[in-house]
Amino acid sequence: MHKIAQLVLFGTFFCLSGTSSSDEIFESMATKSLLFWTPEQQLKGYPNIPLIFNTRKIQQSKSVLKLPKSSMDLEDFSYVFEDKIHTFDDYFTQLNTAGLIVVKNGELIFERYALGHSQDKTWISFSIAKSVVSMLYGAAIKDGYIQSIDDRASKYLPSLRTGAYKNVTIKNILQMSSGVAWNEDYEDPGSDVASSPIKILQLIDYMGRLDTKAKPGKRFNYNTGETNLAGAVLRAAIGNNLATYLHKKIWAPYGMESDAYWMLDEEDGVEYGGCCINATLRDYARLGLFALDNGKLSSGERVLPAGWMDESTSPSQGANYYGYYWWLRQNRVYRATGVFGQFIWIDPEQQLVVAIHSAWDKAWREEHDDHTAALISNISNQLNKKIL
Repeated sequence: MHKIAQLVLFGTFFCLSGTSSSDEIFESMATKSLLFWTPEQQLKGYPNIPLIFNTRKIQQSKSVLKLPKSSMDLEDFSYVFEDKIHTFDDYFTQLNTAGLIVVKNGELIFERYALGHSQDKTWISFSIAKSVVSMLYGAAIKDGYIQSIDDRASKYLPSLRTGAYKNVTIKNILQMSSGVAWNEDYEDPGSDVASSPIKILQLIDYMGRLDTKAKPGKRFNYNTGETNLAGAVLRAAIGNNLATYLHKKIWAPYGMESDAYWMLDEEDGVEYGGCCINATLRDYARLGLFALDNGKLSSGERVLPAGWMDESTSPSQGANYYGYYWWLRQNRVYRATGVFGQFIWIDPEQQLVVAIHSAWDKAWREEHDDHTAALISNISNQLNKKIL
């Protein structure tokens, strides 16, 4: 693929690729961090990541998992947040939402798009990729590539045998409790997340030279660099690239409808474990259903070990709100989360999946997160009333 420019992501450079028309469309984005794209750049870039970055395609399934339309609907839905009545229109407008889908008991309840987004367009996942990597670790254990998450990461990636990660286990990394120092401040250009190397081999060296601040397993510290390291460990264990393994274990057998794309560190390079799978909203929802089905296919075949989803969505020692790259809520609800408003919410008790694509104006806003939680809680409550 012809390289025509370089684009900054997390403060470092990726190769921009495509045609001369892409050059014109994305020229203003080529010298600016993805974390600091303008609203206009977000709306141009988020659905066009494969035209901007080096990616590896995850081919669609030949047998698509259908999402039959439910007899229930949410057309009259409203909810209260901060003492005001809101509708879907309010949520989409106030949170700059590009797409929202609701699936209950495997049936499609609600689906809406805005901001030029549509059913057949992919959208950047940001850190939702971390939760996908968590499931791929389960698959690697089921396949026998990894013996135990209590193994030291260096067992599979020998370059970690010295330095900060020499005593860190896979479980520590999945729970973000390695004890290694890392600054994840998205608004600070000098933070680790904004200034660490983009090439995975260089990143591994960088991570190994960081300071240790706590004993492994004792303290939670959100660390995207470490999840990229987790991708490298997984790739070494399975002897394959992550996109191919995702296609083999989940995308094809579970029935994903569209091609997806995983961002690489360079042309024909390796995937980032911490970021940037680009998929349609419906396939986001299917990922949620795969998790809800505990990694079991319609044939009954298990992709993940029995109990893996329960284990990976249980509180960590270092943080009772975090599992193996899953954020935990009350009542066993859990979610995959990406900055700028990307979500897959999963409620096993209610058999509910809600997936959201957004373009928030900041990487994270607590008020938007609270608003989203209120929305989904009320969706669940109203659907239960319809059933009763």
